[in-house]
Amino acid sequence: MWERPYVIGLSVVSEGLALSALGLVRPWGEVVPRWVPGLRGRRIPIPAVVVPAALGAVLIMLFCAYAVLKQIFGFVEPLNENGDGSPTSGPAAWALWATYAPLLAWGPLLAILTVAYYRRRRANDASAAARPEAG
Repeated sequence: MWERPYVIGLSVVSEGLALSALGLVRPWGEVVPRWVPGLRGRRIPIPAVVVPAALGAVLIMLFCAYAVLKQIFGFVEPLNENGDGSPTSGPAAWALWATYAPLLAWGPLLAILTVAYYRRRRANDASAAARPEAG
């Protein structure tokens, strides 16, 4: 009964979180876009972006490590009523690893993006503070 809404919700949330990583490299990750009423043009505080992104990177890496160790050591619950688990050999296992292996890069890449965002914002804020006031 709840399976379809769960899968759809999980998909929407995971896509939203994945797309939010674009804020680490796009201008809307530094300044609230003009179309947001009441907040338009305000600078987003560095910790408001860095803390959730860093936490997300750590959680993704932990989940991936857990999933890989679970698969390698065979701690896999049955996936269907026949009692079959995840494929461990043959073409099905290759397909499983080929499709999920790129996800292992998501956590480390998000961590790299987070550090780059932090450094860029700190450098921009420092250079803005060092600039003399015009007027």
